[in-house]
Amino acid sequence: MLEAVAGWVPGRPVRNEELPAEWGVDDAWVRTRTGIAGRHRAGPGVSTGDLAYEAARLLLPGGADGGDDGGHDRAGAGAGTGARVGVGTGVGAGAGEGLLAADASASGAAVDAVVLATATPDHPCPGTAPALAARLGLGPVPAFDIGAVCSGFVYGLAVCRGLVGSGLYDRVLLVGADVYSTLLDPRDRASGVVFGDGAGAALIGVGVPGDPGELLAFDLGSDGAGYDLITVAGGGARDRARPRAADGAAAREDTYFRMRGRAVYQHAVERMTASCRSLLTTVGWDPAEVDHFVPHQANARILRAVAQRVGIGERRCVTHLDRVGNTGAASIPLALADAAVRGRFRTGDRVLLTAFGGGLTWGTAALRWPAVDMRAAVTLGADGVPPGADGVPPEAGGMRPGAGDVPPEVGGGPPPQLSNHRIPEGRKRA
Repeated sequence: MLEAVAGWVPGRPVRNEELPAEWGVDDAWVRTRTGIAGRHRAGPGVSTGDLAYEAARLLLPGGADGGDDGGHDRAGAGAGTGARVGVGTGVGAGAGEGLLAADASASGAAVDAVVLATATPDHPCPGTAPALAARLGLGPVPAFDIGAVCSGFVYGLAVCRGLVGSGLYDRVLLVGADVYSTLLDPRDRASGVVFGDGAGAALIGVGVPGDPGELLAFDLGSDGAGYDLITVAGGGARDRARPRAADGAAAREDTYFRMRGRAVYQHAVERMTASCRSLLTTVGWDPAEVDHFVPHQANARILRAVAQRVGIGERRCVTHLDRVGNTGAASIPLALADAAVRGRFRTGDRVLLTAFGGGLTWGTAALRWPAVDMRAAVTLGADGVPPGADGVPPEAGGMRPGAGDVPPEVGGGPPPQLSNHRIPEGRKRA
């Protein structure tokens, strides 16, 4: 079952007005095409492991009170003050600027394993999760990374549910974290306006069927035929295995993040729609019975298109991308944490999560929201003020912008014609 969730975004926000002048964009252009008003960027020397640590420690004893970081620099060093949103042992915004105090069943509990979903690990080798576990002081627990790109958190939920459901462990820490700013080509406005950095964490523990927090079922899929639609071609084994030139020099692949926007838009809408429909059938929910729809925070047009096709009204969509952009594997837990501190969720609410990412990968999860005692809540918008202060109502989030013409490079294009794609049979109820 889901016990708690928390999130962290680094530094001060980079608002649309501050984007590079050579990109030739303004606030209206970016908002209309993406629904994004700002994004956070990690500063020099700040890595995925740093952000993962800041999000994860909020769910551990003493985490909200600035617990011991094991001698490491705090995430956000050199990047300004951090902003935290979450549900768990505590949350604040910067150095004591506001506090969320929440009691969950996880308070003071042990963590038996760590799973980190990321597309931007600290190193090609080793994985980032073992270092994260050590930094959190968890001892010699098993820890490993999973690489499903923006679908990573949903994949991670399924993995953690399996680890707990099998009886192997009682409680698993799941973190989704990405620092996409380290991969972005400074000349590529298409990706530059969309991506931000962040981390989200969750605790998955043993529960009783029917209890709040129950992870009901999953639908996961992939299509490797589309692997080249979202890539960082350079830096991996295939790049390093390329034949050398006669002079012994190695011809390296492009090391920047690349995305074929129009094709990604079409695949994302089709795959997430089909996956949601399949899982709703599995759990026996009518779309009208879904209390909250939490899609991967990629682009407002993608979110809107999937919600419309699944049959879920816009006001039941949870969005956070207007203030943080696309944060990869962190986007769903960040959106959950933000909605929780706003008081949108009630115990037992039916929540549907869905994501799409490179690989191609996609996944959907159905759960019931856990019982959390919210005593106080403060969450910040992209400029350090409460959500809605910039004129965007909190309930609208990134869904407000109109459906203007969107260039292919920022994930636009006409709504795709949905095929009769079927998710493979044989899915097991988690």
